[in-house]
Amino acid sequence: MTIRPIRELGDPVLRTPADEVRAFDRELAALVRDLEETVDNPGRAGVAGPQIGVSLRVFAYNVDGVIGHMVNPRIVESSEETQDGDEGCLSIPGIWAPTVRAMHAVAEGFDVSGEPLRLEGTGLMARALQHEVDHLDGKVFIDRLTGEARKTALRALRDR
Repeated sequence: MTIRPIRELGDPVLRTPADEVRAFDRELAALVRDLEETVDNPGRAGVAGPQIGVSLRVFAYNVDGVIGHMVNPRIVESSEETQDGDEGCLSIPGIWAPTVRAMHAVAEGFDVSGEPLRLEGTGLMARALQHEVDHLDGKVFIDRLTGEARKTALRALRDR
């Protein structure tokens, strides 16, 4: 079992858009296995490649006891209805802030074997899909914050 260490904010890999996966091979299978084992801990809803130092467009999720992954994901649909709950990130430990996300989201990509995959979810699953795709685009959840929530989160970062 390989649980990989999580990179924290300040590591450039978290701010760099990840590369598309081109080879669906043993190396990708090992990466997906590591991501799924890393996300299989209480309180973890998702882990993206860059969070473990691998700049490839792949993530694993753990929502409602279901663990899975997606390669080369893109959000293809999101509802106008939003949710505004506290969000945190393994790469920014200890910081939680109310983050607006679509209530429903649909992502399309591939599984580890290169077969087309479509994931959709509402609530936590929608939040996880959006959060992990943001990581693959070089963004973290605090980039989505505005107003007082952003000021409070940035102050907490500065003070730690």
